[in-house]
Amino acid sequence: MNTFTSIRKFLTEEDGITALEYGILAAIVAGIIVVTVGPQLSTFFTTLFTYITTKTGI
Repeated sequence: MNTFTSIRKFLTEEDGITALEYGILAAIVAGIIVVTVGPQLSTFFTTLFTYITTKTGI
């Protein structure tokens, strides 16, 4: 395969673009989940650590 054919194939191939799009979509979804659930998780862990600290006397 000559160089020009390889370059043309690289430029027209869309597999990498699809993977990049899925990566961006996953990052957006993860961000939305963190923003939505973050405060509840913070409250949960604060309550849990307070309970453990109280029961163990640490």
